[in-house]
Amino acid sequence: MRAVQITSLTGPDDVVVADVPAPTVADGQVLIDVRAAGVAFPEVLLTRGQYQMKPDLPFVPGAEVAGVVASAPEGSGLTVGDRVAALPLLGGFAEQVAAPADLVFPLPDSMSFEQGASVIFNYGTAYFALVERGRLAAGERVLVHGAAGGIGTASIQVAKAFGASDVVAVVSTDEKGEVALAAGADAYVLVDGFRDAVKERGGVDLVVDPVGGDRFTDSLRCLREDGRLLVIGFTGGSIPEVKVNRLLLNNIEVTGVGWGAYVLGRPGHVRREWDAMLPHLESGALAPVVGATYPLDDVAKALHDIDERRATGKIVLLP
Repeated sequence: MRAVQITSLTGPDDVVVADVPAPTVADGQVLIDVRAAGVAFPEVLLTRGQYQMKPDLPFVPGAEVAGVVASAPEGSGLTVGDRVAALPLLGGFAEQVAAPADLVFPLPDSMSFEQGASVIFNYGTAYFALVERGRLAAGERVLVHGAAGGIGTASIQVAKAFGASDVVAVVSTDEKGEVALAAGADAYVLVDGFRDAVKERGGVDLVVDPVGGDRFTDSLRCLREDGRLLVIGFTGGSIPEVKVNRLLLNNIEVTGVGWGAYVLGRPGHVRREWDAMLPHLESGALAPVVGATYPLDDVAKALHDIDERRATGKIVLLP
């Protein structure tokens, strides 16, 4: 089968597409014919050896896919031909992949394969951040950084689906602001001067921050009393520091959101998140925003879109 391989840790330009053996299916795994594979920031880091998971070279990246079941173990509730979304963690940038049965989920008929490959990482992270870690309550107000990207658009929709009364998107351009509005944001503000614009709206109860960098302190200043800032990542490059007196004086929190390590260490947790979101996936309240789609041969372009922060919505490969 054809697959993307990382053969050296020298960055996105040096990934290759090659013919490799079809995956070996272990006990308890589902074999999936891949129709779409989601591309995420960890895959960029993997090309440089900068991610916490460091597979032996060469390896096939790709943590998240959607496709059709080619074989399934007895008792999994899955049959050949089922449309599914899955989290194989590695191997997804290929024509076939094997994934643990407990990380394979029936895909609603209303969703495309491209959308199916855009759910588990981004919407799982957003749900974990806002509902589980952030304790989002009905009527609260939410600010989302990087709001035109995959995590950002997912966070906008999860916030609205689970009770937020007002969601403000922070973006770098008006064009990205339109993407955020289309995803369901109530308003957008540009990065430059976002603090004053948000405070004029009365502040927010939660901040979703997958960017980090020098906007962190201004995000804290946007919080109302009892507010929570959710630290998801650092796509902006630098890791900010916080003077904890700011937390004390305003009775606010900074909360870490490490979705992967948390949920994968707790069997069944991803399925509980999926089940909580499924009614909203079926209704269309959670409708993944798919950005650019690329064939496997253009995987370097897909990785650069993310690395250079050009992506809007989810970047998807089509094997």
